[in-house]
Amino acid sequence: MNKFSRIIFCAAALAIAPDVLAKDFWVYFGTYTNALSRGIYVARLNADTGKISSPELAVETPSPCWVAVSPDEKVIYAANNVKTFKGENTGSISAFALDAATGRLNFLNAKSSGGAGPCYVSVEASGRMLLTANYGAGSVKSFRLETDGSIGADGTLIQHTGHSVNTNRQAAPHAHFIATDPGNRFALACDLGLDRVLAYRLNPTNAALEMQFGCTQGEVPAGAGARHLAFSRNGKFIYVVNEMDCSVSQLSWDAKNGLMELQKTVSALPDGVKLQGSYTAAEILVHPSGKFLYVTLRGHDSVSVFDVNQRNGRLKLVQNVPSGGKAPRGMGIDPTGRWLFTGNQKSDNAVQFAIEEKTGKLSPTGADLKIGSPVDVKFVAAP
Repeated sequence: MNKFSRIIFCAAALAIAPDVLAKDFWVYFGTYTNALSRGIYVARLNADTGKISSPELAVETPSPCWVAVSPDEKVIYAANNVKTFKGENTGSISAFALDAATGRLNFLNAKSSGGAGPCYVSVEASGRMLLTANYGAGSVKSFRLETDGSIGADGTLIQHTGHSVNTNRQAAPHAHFIATDPGNRFALACDLGLDRVLAYRLNPTNAALEMQFGCTQGEVPAGAGARHLAFSRNGKFIYVVNEMDCSVSQLSWDAKNGLMELQKTVSALPDGVKLQGSYTAAEILVHPSGKFLYVTLRGHDSVSVFDVNQRNGRLKLVQNVPSGGKAPRGMGIDPTGRWLFTGNQKSDNAVQFAIEEKTGKLSPTGADLKIGSPVDVKFVAAP
């Protein structure tokens, strides 16, 4: 290993050290509230053994379908998929202080999401800015974050416009995801209704999504339905999970200029399985090692595992396993890279899998957690 390689290796090791050294994690589950669910749930995971406790209610809040953790792991944010907020036809976003000793959450404040159907929320890397995507309204919005983690002043509201080829589902924009790139210079938004990924420059100082030079766009195949994305470990490639055709699109990423270009699209369904109308892809995650990629498939009710070529970023399907329930919407991988959890929305359970270190393949551990309509899964280091 030469001197330059040693520097890069050490920097990467330091970046992941706090998470990897932790033995226990709080595992948070975002849900759609119903007769079996009242908000965000939490369980404790021992990453060495894989043992996980029974989930308990961390905080009561309506339909926190997506959650995000602040960089200092002191606050959790939720996208509340509600029809009205303070008399307006809009959803909301909420902030909760995290009690590291117990895993419980304490309400800080809530604000309008700026549009109907909020389905995603994320935090900019410096912890000064919150981002949310409104599926129903087809818009994205930013907010300033206060020093105590509460949601502050409005930043920028961007209304997407246009449509794509599927007249039933793509007659209007449907923003489904927004998060920052690894360099924390751009916010990338997936819009299912437009078949596009849009990149906006970040200005954390005033919580703005800047558009004065025009945003850049990357396109996926027409009718695919761009839903969520994940970056390769080296930051050179973007992987977009396409909901409507159950595929993954690989795009190149120019981190300096925020430019994207479609390179290849592959099916996330196993060989010999034809796409059906009831099949929709949901979540996409890259393993902490960068060597593997995972996709949840609703209807087919499975998780597909891909090997990631470290040279050119190409994907190779190596496994497809049952998700352990119906409609696996979200999933999470613990920071050590040993355990994966699926949130099976329509069977009211979350299932744990062990991740094989060399191949990335999944094996169910037998842990089946009872949670009403689980969706998202996030991890926080526990004492």
